[in-house]
Amino acid sequence: MSAVNSLEKSLADVFKSAPKLPENGKKWLVKYLPWINVVLGALMLLAAWNLYHWAHTVNKLIDYANSFYKTSTGSNLNKDRLTVGIWLAIIVLVVQAVLYIAAFRGTRDRKKAGWNLMFYAALVNIVYGVILLFTDYGGVGTFIMSLIGSAIGLWLLFQIRSSYS
Repeated sequence: MSAVNSLEKSLADVFKSAPKLPENGKKWLVKYLPWINVVLGALMLLAAWNLYHWAHTVNKLIDYANSFYKTSTGSNLNKDRLTVGIWLAIIVLVVQAVLYIAAFRGTRDRKKAGWNLMFYAALVNIVYGVILLFTDYGGVGTFIMSLIGSAIGLWLLFQIRSSYS
């Protein structure tokens, strides 16, 4: 945890010089952040389910293609879409969803523990981008978008950090 705390402190120093969010924007974000967390958590669970469902659907289509190809040529195509990268991506999406949903109570009560869960979720988003970097579904563009999304999320979090004790 000390590594995460030192990362938080160094990021706080980085975001001190970033442009400031207006006070009304900060108040609005602090007020609605608990519900934003619930929505983001639900969307992450939906994304994990869709990824799982999509991979299974593609596997069924590949099974049909394999049976047709084997009948025609005597060999299999053997392409499986449920790779280790997909399983890791699903797990990371679920972890991120749990972090967002778990942050509801802490952000509603304006406790630092809720803010910390949001901070961990932003870090997990970077991990998700790294995992997708090494899959057939992601790539450098996905990784860059993950970094941009995490940077924006971290900027917003550090703008309202002082509201959580």
